Amino acid sequence: MIRTLQMDISPRVFKVFRRHLTVYRRNWKVSLSFNFFEPLLYLAALGYGLGVYVQSIEGLTYIQFIAPALIASSAMFSSAYECTYGTFIRMEFQKTFQAMVATPVSMDEVSLGEILWGSFKSFLYGSVILFVIFVLGLVASPWALLVPVVLLISGLLFAALSMIWIGLVPNIDSFNYYFSLVITPLFLFSGVFFPLSGLPAIVQTLAWASPLFHVVNLTRGLVLGDVGMNLVWDFVWLVVVAAILIPIAIHLMRRLVIR
Repeated sequence: MIRTLQMDISPRVFKVFRRHLTVYRRNWKVSLSFNFFEPLLYLAALGYGLGVYVQSIEGLTYIQFIAPALIASSAMFSSAYECTYGTFIRMEFQKTFQAMVATPVSMDEVSLGEILWGSFKSFLYGSVILFVIFVLGLVASPWALLVPVVLLISGLLFAALSMIWIGLVPNIDSFNYYFSLVITPLFLFSGVFFPLSGLPAIVQTLAWASPLFHVVNLTRGLVLGDVGMNLVWDFVWLVVVAAILIPIAIHLMRRLVIR
């Protein structure tokens, strides 16, 4: 098992990343608009709409409570979409993977390049939302400057998780199940819209296993200036899980493409 998780990686992985960046420059406006406006709609409808009827939560107005969490959820969705539909289209329909492995680039480098690209998308879209809530006066601490670092690490994790799904269920129709059974529950039960303290103890315990739960804790704590050792443990959790998932994702993608 350890042998199968060994990776053939070199600096050529950044050539894969650069290839994706070059393609993205052609349609970045459309792509950015889609990922930019959806969180803003949540912020406007829930923060300014529903928030009028919601009492303060943990001493915060409702929009102050959900704004930092929407950074985290936006980062999750952007990475998950990129490394499911985007990766599958490049692999199955555009045959990009097959073209790249015909060069000195290895399949492991292609897979890691995909993961890095998913992490970049997480960083990009999450940072855009961070800038928006800063303009709206919802950033209360300079600790928020560390949020992009969190987005990069969480992007690696969600990219690897998404590619593991492709490696296990290589069918584009199955992605509906991934978003319905994995991503949406994470979105709803990771503290984005309400504190988990009011939920049954079993749900609170299970939430600890949610990557988004830890990302929300980090983004909310950094944006609001509520910084402590609990955030360090959240960050360590993300780093450890990402380090575990990345080799698994690369192994499954190698097995899928090189048969």
